[in-house]
Amino acid sequence: MSSHVRWLMLILALSIFCIWVASPPEFKGVQTEACSKATAQQIESLRCSENLEIDVNGDGENEFVLHITQSLGLDLVGGLRVLLQADIPTQNFTREELAETANNVSRRVNALGLTEATVQVQGRDRILVELPGVRDPEQAIATIQQTALLEFVDFGGLSNQVMDLIGREIVTSEQITLRGELSGEEDPLAGRLAHPVNGLPFRTVMTGAGLQAASAVLAPAQGTGNPQWLINFEIKEDFQNVFGSFTGERIGQPMAIVLDGEVLSAPTIQAQLSTGGVISGQFTEQEANTLALQLRSGALPIPLRIESTQEVGATLGQESVRLSVQAGVVGVLVVLAFMFIYYRLPGLAADLALIVFIFLNIAVFKLLPVTLTLPAITGFLISIGTAVDGNILIFERIKEELRAGLALEEALKAGFDRAWTSIRDSNLSTIIICGILFMFGQTPGASIVAGFAVTLAIGLVLNLFTAVIVTRSFLYILVSIFRNTIDRNRALLGV
Repeated sequence: MSSHVRWLMLILALSIFCIWVASPPEFKGVQTEACSKATAQQIESLRCSENLEIDVNGDGENEFVLHITQSLGLDLVGGLRVLLQADIPTQNFTREELAETANNVSRRVNALGLTEATVQVQGRDRILVELPGVRDPEQAIATIQQTALLEFVDFGGLSNQVMDLIGREIVTSEQITLRGELSGEEDPLAGRLAHPVNGLPFRTVMTGAGLQAASAVLAPAQGTGNPQWLINFEIKEDFQNVFGSFTGERIGQPMAIVLDGEVLSAPTIQAQLSTGGVISGQFTEQEANTLALQLRSGALPIPLRIESTQEVGATLGQESVRLSVQAGVVGVLVVLAFMFIYYRLPGLAADLALIVFIFLNIAVFKLLPVTLTLPAITGFLISIGTAVDGNILIFERIKEELRAGLALEEALKAGFDRAWTSIRDSNLSTIIICGILFMFGQTPGASIVAGFAVTLAIGLVLNLFTAVIVTRSFLYILVSIFRNTIDRNRALLGV
């Protein structure tokens, strides 16, 4: 019994935490030094964490308020619909390249935190993107559209002219290759600077296609200077020989870091770089994170332009959402009433476990976070049914053991032990199906299937905990409290 009491204390503590997450109070405290130095104009860009909001009081002092919010899908909260058009003639790219571009766009919007975004190809040269609950449409659009052509360019022999080229647009050999035949259109490279010595395009040593990984980091301040945001990068194995050989031969010479034709920086090569290095360029935090995201997601095979943008409202509408919530609450109350009336004392234990199960799910949805759409909510409601189903298997097994003449303690133990394999196998088989649905949901345009699979799988995993551990703890505690009454009236156990 002592083990069940310990489990009960843990379950109560976990339940209190989950209830707090489900409806978090405001938490005010001392802000970090970085936050305290922020001005009103910097507040929007400075975030201590995803769930941390910084408020500026009327007295000019900053304080932070902790909010844990639930991400909602386009059908519940609305968002932004963006139609992207290929910026080159259709004969210059294939259907496969357009599909790969859509996949890269999908990876970018998901990395931005815009989960449950819908990305799908339309026609021969268009991509439709739907972004639920976007906070900064301009940043999202810029990140999606940016081709992020990163080049490592040979600046050898330009030691006296390097500073004049930083921030300028130059023409490179890779840009000449990608330009292709644009008959009847203005040359996109017109006006860019060529090599000041020979008048030829600068030589591209390697493009961003050779990158294995990229991440933004804040480098410590040197001397009296300020900390700077840098981008660490790793090079793919296939490109290490080329890049390593070039940097090994050019030690002491400048090499330019060029993004979409603009020279970001031109550091001097200090050593042979075979596996990776650092990109510097006086980046802000947002610029560094955006650039790292673009590099991780890969350059878009096809340059895109914005054809149209449209802000969309919630398709279900506020009244529909309210009625859906009411229907869900009524359904849960009916299930709770049925379990209590039919199974009595075990049913009460199951009801308490089901309430814990619901709050556990809501807390996990907020903490991950999981974007809730109508299909995702449907997956959650189905998982509630599986939680009840597991308890029914246990209770029916207990009743069979009692009717067979076993003592109460032995019947309880046998009921949980022998029902566990059925609960485990049924949940695992459904989790496998959820995994398959999630894989198919990664296809552009099918993300709502992934949302359904995620919420259902989370519920099934949590059910393995609540249907056995939580229900067992509640039932054993209730049996110990009402033991004398149960001995006189077995009907309390539903027998």
